[in-house]
Amino acid sequence: MTTPPVTAAPAAAAAVTPATGTRGARAAWIMLASGWSANQFSALLGAYRSHLGLTESTVTGLFAVYVVGLIPALLVAGPLADRRGRRRVALAALALNVLSTLLLMAGGAWGGTWLLLPGRFLTGVSAGALLAAGSAWIKELSDSPRRSGMFVSAGFATGGLVAALIAQWAPWPMVTAYVPHVVLGAAAGWLALGAPETRGSVPVRSSEAAQDHNGHRFRRTVLPLAPWVFTAPTIGFVTLPSTLHTGLILTGVATAVVPGTGLLTARRARSTPTAGLLVVAAGTATAAVAAAAGNEPLALLAAIVLGAGYGLALAHGLTRTAALAPPHQLARWTARFWTAAYLGMFTPYVLTLLGHITTTPVLLGCVTLLALAHAGFSSYQAERPARRRTP
Repeated sequence: MTTPPVTAAPAAAAAVTPATGTRGARAAWIMLASGWSANQFSALLGAYRSHLGLTESTVTGLFAVYVVGLIPALLVAGPLADRRGRRRVALAALALNVLSTLLLMAGGAWGGTWLLLPGRFLTGVSAGALLAAGSAWIKELSDSPRRSGMFVSAGFATGGLVAALIAQWAPWPMVTAYVPHVVLGAAAGWLALGAPETRGSVPVRSSEAAQDHNGHRFRRTVLPLAPWVFTAPTIGFVTLPSTLHTGLILTGVATAVVPGTGLLTARRARSTPTAGLLVVAAGTATAAVAAAAGNEPLALLAAIVLGAGYGLALAHGLTRTAALAPPHQLARWTARFWTAAYLGMFTPYVLTLLGHITTTPVLLGCVTLLALAHAGFSSYQAERPARRRTP
């Protein structure tokens, strides 16, 4: 049986010119601001405990509320951007993103969780809307599905490190650590204002049969891979530093190294699901050994390998989502991918809960086995179409 072809948007690809590619690069800075806003807070978790006297449960709750705001925003903003326009939703989300950081600054200045909680929640809401609308907008401006992921990764890498360095040496760390994001968000918005709307520029619609087939492939291959996108980095910069009780600077370095490696990997590599999962498995295995030995250099090596697995999984996921999605529903499908990816952010909390049963190294060994099993299944899925076509 002949496999129906993956529908693409030839009209959109043909319409891409150097001018639209430049606009895509200008608009992509909003994704850097989104990634920066997420990780600047992660690097300050220890500082919130020491400077503001917040309890472990309060800090954990402030970290988790980001995902609580992000996932519904993804699911709402994707369809909204398909109906009302990518540019409008993305720019509104960027403004909310900067506002959320101002609330976090006010909470740090006055020591009030009543400002930190809504600030962190709105960070999640705005980041989710930016991922849904911004990813589709930048892809259509530049015809590069990976560009948005690369800029998000750059934000993840730099935001956490810069915030950690400022918190270590600058005065009023709970305020000054957020200043770079406010400046970045304002500059990104100014640059993105010059980029045009793209909704309606790709009127090509695939047949209903092709959409059903592509939807089945998306659910069967892309969505199961997506949670590994953030399972890998959160083990690298949350689970390992917590297990080894590293200091603020090393935590900030880990926060930068994981997505930084992912950025370099996603930019250069042509990924498959199996390759990404095997690299993640290698990273979690190294992390298990590092946690058992209490070895910080080995933990940093594990973070690098986990970052490479993150980059491979993210590059493949965004590329396949863009290839399989109907052009008029690109933001919606991209939002689904990011939603599934962010489920991996709960991995450190699952490992913490299961830590009452067994040790972290054993749990990381179990994660390694899960990644290997998924890699084997992905390899089997990739070979099935070839076997069907073989006489």
